[in-house]
Amino acid sequence: MATFRSGFTLRQMVQAAAELTEDGRVRERIDAVLSIMGGLGGTYGKGRPLVDALEDTAQEALLCGDFELAQRFQRFAAYAGGDLFLEILEHYYDDEARQRSEEFMRRMAAMGADRAVAALEVLCRENPDATAADARDLFRGIAQSSDYVGLGTGEGGIRLSTREVRRLQVYGHMEMVLRDLPRPASVEAARMMSDVLEDVDAGLLAQMLELRARREGLAALRTAVEDPDSSESALHACLKNQEWMFGGAYVAELARRQYTPDTILDIPLLRGDGSLHVVELKRANIKDLVIRRSGHLMLGSPAHHAVSQAQNYLRAMDENRHGILADHGVDTRRASATVVIGHPRYVTGTVTAQDIAETLRTYNTHAARIEVITYETLLESASRMLALSSAPQDSTTDEEPVA
Repeated sequence: MATFRSGFTLRQMVQAAAELTEDGRVRERIDAVLSIMGGLGGTYGKGRPLVDALEDTAQEALLCGDFELAQRFQRFAAYAGGDLFLEILEHYYDDEARQRSEEFMRRMAAMGADRAVAALEVLCRENPDATAADARDLFRGIAQSSDYVGLGTGEGGIRLSTREVRRLQVYGHMEMVLRDLPRPASVEAARMMSDVLEDVDAGLLAQMLELRARREGLAALRTAVEDPDSSESALHACLKNQEWMFGGAYVAELARRQYTPDTILDIPLLRGDGSLHVVELKRANIKDLVIRRSGHLMLGSPAHHAVSQAQNYLRAMDENRHGILADHGVDTRRASATVVIGHPRYVTGTVTAQDIAETLRTYNTHAARIEVITYETLLESASRMLALSSAPQDSTTDEEPVA
């Protein structure tokens, strides 16, 4: 069950975001959000209509090419839908709140360093011959026993508000993200690292972080595919906001998944020309993906069912094209689809991976708007794209002019 959120802070952020665009259609969407939220007091429109209105605004900004504003409203929608803490929004879009958070982090770091020094003093006092390995073991033991450490309830204890507890949870997630980064081994190394970071190319750093996120996303999908018990929802979670895996023709994944009453799309992608592309996901563990009948290879019933489902989605989009275009700004006329289903490792019988590839190639050759691929094909294609993106670009190589 969704836990919807809203409040005065979100309303202020939406009002501030309205000043960042001059596009009339986006402003209309923002006005609709503010209308749902109402005036001061009350519930500020908390509920599904508010989430839908925020997602519609994000989609309109996306269609207008304002990706930063689209991401802002996607985060607003995630908060309103209960998937994001308010502190995360404040970190991105409230300078004063971010400064307070940074000050809190500095104080926590200073307090932690002070407690670490105290622990080392005790260690050295009780064991004058203690080594660096002994200190490492001490802190590892403290970390492993942290679940059993309490703050106390007496007058000398520390009481944490719900907000502070959530902030510590966020820091825990941050630590999980940052723990693989290299640590300086000395004060001199730390100073050198600081000097490097001051001169770092922000664009290059952003590219490196994006590549790292893509590698992690690809690894997560591969792990899910290799698990025979992975459900469609588990695979969907791995592919959410990973539109790059499907090729460079797609600008972004749309926030809205439902455009007609009887269709909920797995992954709606936006093409560069503003048209819709539907990705329908099925399980990877499909034993009869390709079958052999009377000596001939053909798709099994699970694949045919998935294609029929995609055909029904496209038909519904065609029939409701004008309403969808007017209400959501997405052109669904002659939309296309990709069905991702199965993996050769799970197919039983005498059918080989080469047989599966040739059968799908033959089938796709005779299909106009729907392509069927396996998770193996998707993983291999994404791996190649990632390898090309990660390849170093040598711009200093001197080339001789062609005679």
